[in-house]
Amino acid sequence: MRKDGANRLFAEVDVRRRDTGNGVTYLESGIALPQSVPCVGAWLERWASERPDATCVAERAGDGWRRVSYGEALRRVREIAGWLLHAGAGQDRPVAILSENSVDHWLMAFAAMHVGVPVATISTAYSLMSSDHEKLKAMIELVTPAVIMVSDAGRYGAALKAIEGRHAAVVVASAGASTTMVAFADAKASGRDSDVAERFAAITPDTTARLLFTSGSTGTPKAVINTHLMLTSNQEANGAVCPFLSETPPRIVDWLPWSHTFGANFTSNMLLRNGGELYIDEGKPAPGLIEHTIRNMIEIRPTMCFNVPRGYEMLLRAAETDADFREALFGVEFIFYAAAALPGSIWSRLIELSADTKGKATPMVAAWGSTETAPLATYCHFQAERTGNIGVPVPGTALKLLPNGGKLEVRVKGPQVTPGYFRNPEMTSRAFDAEGFYIMGDAVRFADPDDPARGLFFDGRVSEDFKLTSGTWVSVGELRIAGIDALSPVAQDIVVAGHDRDAVAFLIFPNEAACRNLAGLQEAPFGQVLDHPAVRGHVADGLKALKMSGGGSSRYAVRARFLASPPDPDRGEITDKGYINQRQTLANRQADLERLYGDDPDSFIFPAN
Repeated sequence: MRKDGANRLFAEVDVRRRDTGNGVTYLESGIALPQSVPCVGAWLERWASERPDATCVAERAGDGWRRVSYGEALRRVREIAGWLLHAGAGQDRPVAILSENSVDHWLMAFAAMHVGVPVATISTAYSLMSSDHEKLKAMIELVTPAVIMVSDAGRYGAALKAIEGRHAAVVVASAGASTTMVAFADAKASGRDSDVAERFAAITPDTTARLLFTSGSTGTPKAVINTHLMLTSNQEANGAVCPFLSETPPRIVDWLPWSHTFGANFTSNMLLRNGGELYIDEGKPAPGLIEHTIRNMIEIRPTMCFNVPRGYEMLLRAAETDADFREALFGVEFIFYAAAALPGSIWSRLIELSADTKGKATPMVAAWGSTETAPLATYCHFQAERTGNIGVPVPGTALKLLPNGGKLEVRVKGPQVTPGYFRNPEMTSRAFDAEGFYIMGDAVRFADPDDPARGLFFDGRVSEDFKLTSGTWVSVGELRIAGIDALSPVAQDIVVAGHDRDAVAFLIFPNEAACRNLAGLQEAPFGQVLDHPAVRGHVADGLKALKMSGGGSSRYAVRARFLASPPDPDRGEITDKGYINQRQTLANRQADLERLYGDDPDSFIFPAN
């Protein structure tokens, strides 16, 4: 057992390690996992009884807040739940939500879960940023919802039109409901309390609570089954390593989208389990929006801060010059980051500035998991020595570490692990190994191989997908194909860069013949050909077209650079199947990578204006 004296917030680290003779290592928490409630609705029922007037969830309304108390939340949840049952919702007929975070969204989601109806919140990008809505169509067809909720029928009009004829759902709109829709305010049923109570009592830990979509490397995103046991046991594990949560109800300002497990499961359920207050943040880590986050944090004074690395970069910039915000940011119990490694410079400055502000450094903690683990699998519930430490297994969780291609692949087993993918038995069967461990596809390394209590570091994907600093996953295989197509015929192949950076960029293996033809230079040195305005302009136009094709930051590159030499099989840059080895090529081409993300505009190509 390793004691950590950094603060009073966390349980002592206790890790059990077992090494086998075949190179496999097993890690488990020595902290017992407390018994969890049977369903997430039990938390709401408890606090509506014990703290009926306390704020449960709130959102901006002009200069003030629309606050919903625990008592009111339970009343509305029961009303909406009765209406959902009348609309035919059930385990096989979920509720699909196309909406940003909002109070109405929260009420609809927890009403569904209150009576055993799964909730499928679909990322707004599939509705608002897609030109063809193909993935949205496929997701709706998979889910077969009884009810589809939208925040604004006008704003989501194109998405609703795209899925016409692909469902038999009742459409509910918070705003702009047409005559064929139901206004959210009217989605309530009276006189059905017995039905709601009966369905609530029938929920078991194995009942599906949420369907959260996660993208594979290709094809339609798959729907991960999240049971009530996954969600409740995950929060008991969280509470066991963060016992202070049970002492004082937490209060947070949160923008994290509920289409993602971090916001939908971790922060939302943490507050509900502990009777806390959730203030929905209309801001996010983007220019023109981060200002909302800053204002909200100054006003609400959260007790904890959760964000992605890109968010902390922007918040730090504000804290350097705004004393009020600095007090709000460093007045929290701890700063939690997830989704991607926090750059060392940001980590160090946050610690320095927090110490300058309040006389001691604010603890910086992180965790690791996935949609399939609801999401907590490890937690750094101690002050790590540097950024990137994802901690140790949480209570009830076992990790299996096995050598894979020079890395330690990590697999997970525990009550928070999904039973599989919704209506996809083939994908489900491939997701687990013979011992029942979920195959994450991630790699880790020990902070200290001789002391597992010092935690683990995320060591990338065993495959090649990665996260930007915003926490957004980049599907390398899919983007590589799209990039080659957009830059055709100039790009022979593409290496996708951007791991733990703000944006994607391309390193291009050029098609020499195509470049020469485009430049009209058959005999000139190839470097001169690559610098020709026609060649660079073609790449700029292709990058612009890729961005305009729709999708978020993981779907396009913000810059590109030509590689002067072809892929080298002797350096491992070509696989045995003839593909570019993305990870090895990036490792070999560090000088090109630094110039690609450098400040010299002659070293790369921007998208055309």
